[in-house]
Amino acid sequence: MRYRTIGTDPATRREVSVLSLGAMLFGTATDEATSYAILDRYVAAGGTFVDTSDNYAFWHNGGQGGESEELLGRWRRSRGIGAEIVFATKLGARPLAPGTSYLDNPEGLSAKVIRESAERSRDRLGVDRIDLLYAHIEDRTVALRETVEGFAELVAEGTVGLLGASNHRAWRVERARAIAAAAGLPGYEVLQHHRSYLPPRVDRPGDLDPDGDVGWVGPDLASYLRAEPQLTLVAYSPLLKGAYAKPERLDDAYALPGTPARLAALRAVADETGATVNQVVLAWLMGGDVPAIPLVGFSSVAQLDEALAAVELELTAEQRARLDAAH
Repeated sequence: MRYRTIGTDPATRREVSVLSLGAMLFGTATDEATSYAILDRYVAAGGTFVDTSDNYAFWHNGGQGGESEELLGRWRRSRGIGAEIVFATKLGARPLAPGTSYLDNPEGLSAKVIRESAERSRDRLGVDRIDLLYAHIEDRTVALRETVEGFAELVAEGTVGLLGASNHRAWRVERARAIAAAAGLPGYEVLQHHRSYLPPRVDRPGDLDPDGDVGWVGPDLASYLRAEPQLTLVAYSPLLKGAYAKPERLDDAYALPGTPARLAALRAVADETGATVNQVVLAWLMGGDVPAIPLVGFSSVAQLDEALAAVELELTAEQRARLDAAH
């Protein structure tokens, strides 16, 4: 395993593995025994960065979520896991009532919600401090200053370490960080967004934003990350739910002129290296000019083992240039 540091403050920064384990479906679609097996194998391989959210996975049972955090808490206690594993969770997108969702009834990012939701997450995880806490989605009904100050209060109290934002426009991230900096408060240091080798269409209205997919790392966010190297990008859904291995699974968001050429380049590099296409995608993300920590969910130990092997895959400069140039 390889590692990198997230965060800048010596009091809160953490060293984490370059591959993050997504626990979204643990405790719902992925049963407890399988979840435990995946977690155990990940830790045995040197993995230290586990990701969840307070709303995972509400859509499986029509509830409000919390099953993933609860399972991780049980696993932690059963294995005697302490501070050696970094747990990241998110708030803001938990449905306020069963049968609703983050689209029509989200908890939001008021100071009251931030405090109460973070406390519930700590209880479910069984930790005194959440290592990394994200604002899961934007809440434009609440003043950014209130959100910034709400998160900062928890850091000051020692119940939260690092702060992050997920599915936020670059200008919203920058505005929130500017408010925090002007007030001498901790700001977002980790951004969790969707990034993969194949770019999707982003010109159509998205579920969260009428101007397109707010979760994708588009040009503005990529440029922002390049200009702010102290920020960390965590890339969710990097393997497109298995579509690289089975391109027939690609939905129409990837029906772009450059997709066939990029898939061909990907297969060629995989053949040259003896790696799988999934491993090449993960290596491409980890070693890019804006390096990302891939966040990957698995339903089996075998899937995890395939991804773990990508950590040691080094693409040559020529291979990387060929992958980048394909269009």
